[in-house]
Amino acid sequence: MSEELRQDDIDALLEQNEEKKEAAQAQEKSEEASSGENSQVGDAEADLLAQWEEALKEAKEAEAKPEPPKEEKKEPPPASQPSFEEFRQTEGGEGHPSLDFILDIPLEISVEIGRSKMIINDLLKLSQGSIIELNKMAGEPAEIYVNQRLMARGEVVVVNDRFAVRLTEIISPQERVRQLGS
Repeated sequence: MSEELRQDDIDALLEQNEEKKEAAQAQEKSEEASSGENSQVGDAEADLLAQWEEALKEAKEAEAKPEPPKEEKKEPPPASQPSFEEFRQTEGGEGHPSLDFILDIPLEISVEIGRSKMIINDLLKLSQGSIIELNKMAGEPAEIYVNQRLMARGEVVVVNDRFAVRLTEIISPQERVRQLGS
């Protein structure tokens, strides 16, 4: 009856054979080194030499292995132009987009005719009929704020027994952007 060798047995025999060859080569090299000029090579240097040879062998084996094929870079599909039909609708044929969707947004509008600073003691002394001096002169324009951003200046007027503000100056977009930074 014939005995069949398994692949594991073959691999083990090959590894043993390679180890024997490596040991023999290392011994030959150490003998050469000890017999030649470097006869004073120590055990540590011989170990370092063996490690160096082993690393070279591993590097050669790594070079021998075929590299996997590189995947070609695929170009992304071309992007399509976005369409904003709701913004392109025009009223009256003027060529301007319809901004009806922002007309219902509530805004807080406040008018400042002046400011003053005082300490708590003076604030507690205020009563009905007291006068608070403001930092603006009479006739100076009042400031109109929209959502706490200065948007315009104007003069205070009385209309039908109510206070109102007549706009005298609208703040330029450049000045509004400058105010955002400060």
